[in-house]
Amino acid sequence: MELVTKSTKFLPNSLFPPSSRGLTLASLSFPTSLSSVSVNSVRGVRLSNPKSSNRFRVAAQASSSSTAVAGNIGDVLGDVSIFTAAGEPVKFQDLWDQNQGIAVVAVLRHFGCPCCWELASALKEYKEKFDSAGVKLIAVGVGTPSKARILAERLPFPVDCLYADPDRKAYDVLGLYYGVGRTFFNPASAKVFSRFDALRNAVKNYTIEATPDDRSGVLQQGGMFVFRGKELLYARKDEGTGDHAPLDDIIDICCKVPVS
Repeated sequence: MELVTKSTKFLPNSLFPPSSRGLTLASLSFPTSLSSVSVNSVRGVRLSNPKSSNRFRVAAQASSSSTAVAGNIGDVLGDVSIFTAAGEPVKFQDLWDQNQGIAVVAVLRHFGCPCCWELASALKEYKEKFDSAGVKLIAVGVGTPSKARILAERLPFPVDCLYADPDRKAYDVLGLYYGVGRTFFNPASAKVFSRFDALRNAVKNYTIEATPDDRSGVLQQGGMFVFRGKELLYARKDEGTGDHAPLDDIIDICCKVPVS
């Protein structure tokens, strides 16, 4: 399915509350001029980590028919340390049952990204479905725990589901996209305009104060992953800012996982 946007000269100030107006381009981090951009849905991804000595390659199909894939991504990610929103260090392997527990790991760009506030808002709405399916929801963002708490308090978002990765360790392990081109100029970023109302509602209490102090973090892209224990069932890297995985697909995958 293709999404074609009309030429967009600017983002109206009505998208943001008065306290955040004038920050649209810097905080949203996607092009403000798009003309007839065609975006194809991503049907599959290949993950690799060129920076890590623990190399792996994982091929996964980003659809509801995704199946378990080969690779040791679960082992590698499990050893990565991040922080709770309260500032306590924790390893991924301690966040869910590493045998048969089902976990959705939503990797946000950073806590000051309005598109990530929109995704966090959607995740919050889906949390009851995740809970009913026995799925652990884990949302990780770039920034310090104090930045994570800003999002949790102002959105609001369940603080016990939110984690901070200030050094982007998990992002490196997962091989998620990074850079100016992906952040500002990727055509996939146009998808956010189809969710304009949801974005506007999500940023009612937005503040740029949630942006990482290390501004290089705003060039990071996120992704979505589903695990059963250490086994990766679904992997999707965001092609651009606001290019999020359909949560209905994620729920569908979680509900189809056979119970051992």
